[in-house]
Amino acid sequence: MKKYFAESELIINPDGSIFHLHIRPEQLADKVILVGDPGRVATVAAHFDTQEFDITSREFHTITGTYKGKRITVLSTGIGCDNIDIVLNELDALVNIDFASRYEKDELRSLELVRIGTCGGLQPNTPVGTYIASKKSIGFDGLLNYYDGRNKVCDLDFEKAFTQHMQWNPQKGAPYVIDSNEELFNRIAGNDMVQGITIACGGFFGPQGRELRVPLEDPTQNTKIEDFEYKGMRITNFEMESSALAGLARLMGHKATTCCMVIANRLAKEANANYKNSIDGLIQLVLERI
Repeated sequence: MKKYFAESELIINPDGSIFHLHIRPEQLADKVILVGDPGRVATVAAHFDTQEFDITSREFHTITGTYKGKRITVLSTGIGCDNIDIVLNELDALVNIDFASRYEKDELRSLELVRIGTCGGLQPNTPVGTYIASKKSIGFDGLLNYYDGRNKVCDLDFEKAFTQHMQWNPQKGAPYVIDSNEELFNRIAGNDMVQGITIACGGFFGPQGRELRVPLEDPTQNTKIEDFEYKGMRITNFEMESSALAGLARLMGHKATTCCMVIANRLAKEANANYKNSIDGLIQLVLERI
């Protein structure tokens, strides 16, 4: 029996658009580039050959157009896995729920979702300017733990080894480990990006081991992360969205992966605050490969 979605669960605006994103089903392409910064949407879309529309709602800025014959949507998510929860659920609703009847469609549609972001490098082989594609993501955010099927899609053995190594405080909520879609990951990463394990944090300061005026619960967190190794793999970078993207996409039947440019190396204590001038190279790679 097909599922019905009540008005309180699926909020549709009077113009037929989805509640937060304010886009309609016909405006969404099958290939979607996600960026955190609303200002980066125009940077990506500047490479398009044509543009169909440009919509802004809160932090969600969306442009759909074509690039070398490919119809692509570029959309800003804002910062954090909580925003990814909004974006992924609304994108999935746009393609897999009939807005007129409020029932799930008979034929489900799968999206290709590639996040282009920035991150902090954690290893000697991830200096400022490195492109890292997230083969696996470790979620410090806890988001996927709210969804049924979480254990079926996560790497439980990796999770166990990681939490034991970290001497994980259960008050923080259980971390989860999720793989990117293999086909999409290989296509986007190619042979010129570091294949990484990414931690998606629930904040920029404390969760990433930055200490300003408030002391950290575990001052040794980053050292333990840098030292962790599992089956020859090491954790390469911090960012704030990849785990929720990969996890929700897998539960919903979409393909997703994340690629980031390193703008700070926590090990070397280096940072590039002017990264906006150099991220265009990563954008062009993704446009060619998506």
